[in-house]
Amino acid sequence: MGLPEDKKNALQGEMFYNRIVKRYRHLKKWARRNGIEAFRLYDRDIPEIPLTLDIYGDAVSLALYERPYEKPEADEAAWLNLMRETAALALRLPPEHIVIKFRRRQRGKNQYEKINGPSFERVVQEGDLKFRVNLSGYLDTGLFLDRRAERAYIRSVSGGKKLLNLFCYTASFSVYAAAGGALAIDSVDLSNTYLNWARSNFELNGFAGNRAYRFIRSDVPSFLEEAAKRKLSWDLIVLDPPLFSNSKMTNTVLDLKKDYTDLVRRCLALLNPKGVLCFCVNTRRFSFDGAAFPQSETRVFSGCAGEDFRGKKTPPCYILRV
Repeated sequence: MGLPEDKKNALQGEMFYNRIVKRYRHLKKWARRNGIEAFRLYDRDIPEIPLTLDIYGDAVSLALYERPYEKPEADEAAWLNLMRETAALALRLPPEHIVIKFRRRQRGKNQYEKINGPSFERVVQEGDLKFRVNLSGYLDTGLFLDRRAERAYIRSVSGGKKLLNLFCYTASFSVYAAAGGALAIDSVDLSNTYLNWARSNFELNGFAGNRAYRFIRSDVPSFLEEAAKRKLSWDLIVLDPPLFSNSKMTNTVLDLKKDYTDLVRRCLALLNPKGVLCFCVNTRRFSFDGAAFPQSETRVFSGCAGEDFRGKKTPPCYILRV
């Protein structure tokens, strides 16, 4: 016979507390040295505690992953409240600075789906750059922590180049390209909300007002079709699509696992000679067929996102050169 629920919860709370304290003691030194205010502190390290905990300055995003079994709603709520209070105690933060979210397997909806309720915003530093994040308004905060290395890579190769950022979301890749001295940047997204958020990130970093940095409202398939007709081209393209998208603003439905070859081919056709496509996939379970693109050289990006992801398997990113 197992432990009573309250004793089991208390034991898990103690394990969670000890793990957070230990990780935070290690990671805060690395974060301070690198000017990083947003980092992952805990990612399902203890199987019985299927949470992720991300630090954003003086606030925390605490996400519960879908359990493989049913748990009574009242029991789950009590458990979550205990974990929230435990995290607050371990990090010496007010409990109201810890925002709870629920992550479930996507079933045909856009990964950036809005969550009802008030927004909880912060501006966080990543090296010498700043980004606005919203911990409560959406499932994702506006800054993917596991893409730090890819952002740094884009910055390192952007000098004097023209960049196209597709499904730009809040345009963190574009901000890094601007910091790297990109000659021109086109950031494309269908959502006005995200384009305004992208403009805000540019303003935060002193990049507003440059006419060569454009924010374009369009669904990506339509944009690619029009760009091909107009014979437009870029030196660098970032393709960072959601796994699924069935936006009400367009009749098209994107299923990345079925549609990625078409998207990648159309992007490759828009690259200048010696151009580079950075294709990011937001799932660890993805089968990429490099043989489908014989005209390009393909490699898996191997950069580490940072100390907070060391030893963790992160979603893949593919670098294709023409």
